[in-house]
Amino acid sequence: MTPVDLNLYKIANLPERYMKYGVEIKATKEQQEDSKIPIVETLKNNGLDMRVLKDVVEIPIYTSSDLTWKEFFKNQYEEIKLRFPNLRYDTTEEIVKVSDYNKIAKLYGINEYQLNDNEYIMICDFTSMKEIRNKVLNDDKNYLTIAGRQYKSKYNECKDGFIIMSTSHTNTGIILVPDNCPLTDNMKERTFLAANYNTDLDEEKEKIEELFSSSDSGFIQNLNNNGLEIDGFTKISIMEASIGLATIVTFIAIYLGIIFLIASSAILALKQLTDSSDNIQRYTILRSIGCDEKMINKALFRQIGIFFGVPLILAIIHSVFGIQFVIEMMSGLASKEDLLPSAIATVVIIGVIYGAYFLATYFGSKNIIKED
Repeated sequence: MTPVDLNLYKIANLPERYMKYGVEIKATKEQQEDSKIPIVETLKNNGLDMRVLKDVVEIPIYTSSDLTWKEFFKNQYEEIKLRFPNLRYDTTEEIVKVSDYNKIAKLYGINEYQLNDNEYIMICDFTSMKEIRNKVLNDDKNYLTIAGRQYKSKYNECKDGFIIMSTSHTNTGIILVPDNCPLTDNMKERTFLAANYNTDLDEEKEKIEELFSSSDSGFIQNLNNNGLEIDGFTKISIMEASIGLATIVTFIAIYLGIIFLIASSAILALKQLTDSSDNIQRYTILRSIGCDEKMINKALFRQIGIFFGVPLILAIIHSVFGIQFVIEMMSGLASKEDLLPSAIATVVIIGVIYGAYFLATYFGSKNIIKED
C-alpha cells in the first residue's frame, strides 16, 4: 500500500469562506491564489529544492455537487440506507480522468484502464463499500450524469485501485471518466502529487523526510509563514505508524491473552487436583467393590474432560459470534483470508497451553488416587 515515498495534496479553488473541523475559516487572497496553482509550483515558491524528488506525477481530482453517493446509489438508495444508516450519503464522488489515473497507476505499478467515450469505471478497494457499489453496477440501466453527459459503467463490478497511500485498503470509490469528459477548472476539488525521493540510500531518505515532516524545516516554516497548507503522507511515516500500532495490539493480545489463559487453566487444574486428593477414600471404595484401574482412570479422564471442556465450549460459542463482529469491523484492514492464518495460530496456541494443563491435571490426579 506504499508504492512511492511521498503523497501530497491540497485544496483547489479555495473559497473565501470554508468550513474546517466544524469551524468557519476566512481564506486570505494569498491562500486563494495558491489553491489555483499546481503543488509543484507551491513547493518551488516556498523554497523546496525539487532536485530532492524524482518520478513526480501531479493530477487534479474533480467533484460535482450534483453527484453524491445518494445520486450514485439511485434506485438502491433506500435499501442501502436501511442497512447502512450511518453512511454520509451527501458525500460527493471523486472524479478523475482515466489518463491522469493511469499516470499514477503506472508509477504505483498497479492496473491501468482504458475507456470508450460513453463509459466510466468505479475504482474501489474497500471491501464493504465495494459490495454495496457492485449492487448498483450490476444494474444495466444505471447511468451517471457527469458534467452534463451520460455515462454507463464499463464493468458490472468495481475494479481494484487507489490513489492516496494508506496503511490498508480504504479507497471507498473513485470514478474514472474519459479524457474528453467536459470537466472544468471550477470542478477541481484538490490537486494530488505522488513522487519518490531522489536517492536509494536510507540515510538520505531520512534527511529528505525531515523536509516534509519536521517543523524546523525551512520549507515547512515558509508554508506556515505564508498561511499555506499542504497535507500528505510519506512511506516512512505510514510504515512507522503501522508497525507501532501492530506492536501495541500484538503485545496486549499476546500478553493479556496468554496470562488469562494460563490463569484460568491453572485454576481448573488446582480445583481438580484438590478434588482428587479429597476423594482418595472414594476411589479406594470403588476398588473394593470390584472396579479395575482401567475403569477408574477412564472415569477420571471423563470427569476432568468435562470440567475443562465446558468452559472451552462456552468460549468457542462466544468466539463464533465475536469473531464475526470483529471481521466486520476490520473489513477495511484485512479480508477473511488474511485473518485465517492468525485464527489458526490462535487455535494452536490455545490448544497447546490448554491441552498441556489438561494432561498435567489428568496424570497428576491419576498419581494422587493411585493405590499404594
